[in-house]
Amino acid sequence: MAALAGTVGLAALFPASGSSARVAEVACDLAVALLFFLYGARLSTRETLAGLRHLRLHGLVLAATFGLFPLIGLATALLTPVPLTGPLQTGVLFLCLVPSTVQSSVALTGAAGGNVPAAICAGTYSSLAGLVLTPLLAASLLGSHTALSADGLLRIGLQLLAPFLLGQLLRPWIGGLLSRHKRVLTPVDRGSILLVVYTAFSAAVSQGIWHLATPLALLGLLAVLLALLAVALAATGLGARLLGLDGPSTVAAVLCGSQKSLASGLPMATVLFGTGAGLMVLPLMLYHQLQLVVGTVLAGRWSRAPATAPAGRIPAALTGPDAPPAPG
Repeated sequence: MAALAGTVGLAALFPASGSSARVAEVACDLAVALLFFLYGARLSTRETLAGLRHLRLHGLVLAATFGLFPLIGLATALLTPVPLTGPLQTGVLFLCLVPSTVQSSVALTGAAGGNVPAAICAGTYSSLAGLVLTPLLAASLLGSHTALSADGLLRIGLQLLAPFLLGQLLRPWIGGLLSRHKRVLTPVDRGSILLVVYTAFSAAVSQGIWHLATPLALLGLLAVLLALLAVALAATGLGARLLGLDGPSTVAAVLCGSQKSLASGLPMATVLFGTGAGLMVLPLMLYHQLQLVVGTVLAGRWSRAPATAPAGRIPAALTGPDAPPAPG
C-alpha cells in the first residue's frame, strides 16, 4: 500500500514525458509480459484440475465476478450519489470486469479458517477466465473507451495469453526453480506492478488528472466503492447459503467472490486503454485497498468464532442457521 502511494506521488512530481515516456511504455509492456509468464509458470495444472470438485463454490465466484459485478457497475451511473467524472465512472465499470485475486483472498481465507484449497482454485479459475472474459466484456460495455480492435486483440494475445501459455509449457522445467525462489521473485512481481502504475499515472498527469479527480469526485468514488464492496459481500454470502455451502467453503466464496485483482487488472488496463489508463485504474487501486482492510477485519472476526462452531464458520447473518456443518 505504501509503495503504491509512493509510486503515484512519484508520477505526480516527476512524470515520464517525451522520450522517457516512450522508454517507460516499452518497459511497462515487457513487465506485463513477464508477469503473465510467471503466472503461467507457477500455475499447477494438476492442482487446478483437482479443484474442480468444488463446482458450486467456483460457479458462485465466477457468477459474482463476471455477472453480478458488471451489472452493479452499469447501475452505478444511475445510483452514484455524487456525479463522477467520465474516466472515473469508466474506471468503476472496468473494476467490475476484472477477475478475482488469488494471493490476498487465499491469505484471508486461511486467516479466517476457511477452505484454503478451494480459495486457491477459485482465484485461479477466475484469473484464467478473466484472460478472455475481461477484454470481451470491456469491448462490449466500454465500447469506444477501449483500444480493442483486431490489432488490440492481437496485442492482448501477444502480451497476455502468449506469455501465460509459454509459462505453462515451460513449467515442468522451471516450475520447481520458481517455487524455491519465491522471495527473489516477489520484488519482480511487485516491481512490475509499480512500473505499470508509474507509467499509467505519468500519462494521466500529462493529461491533467488533477483537474478531473476533484475532492468531491474522489469522495463520491469512495462512497460508490464502499457500497460496491458491501453488496458483493452480502450477495456472495446469500448465494453460499442458498447453495448449501459449509462454513469454510462459505468463507472462501465470500472472500474470493468480493475481491478484485490489482495484479491482473492493472496490466489489462494498460493493454485496453493505452495511455488513457491512468485515471481509469484509480477505482481499482482504491477498491483493492478497501477489500484488504475490510477482508482483514472480517477474517479476524470469523477466526474468533465460538469454539463450539466448526472451524471457519462465519456468522449466521451470512450462512444462516440451516447451513450444513463443516466436514469432519
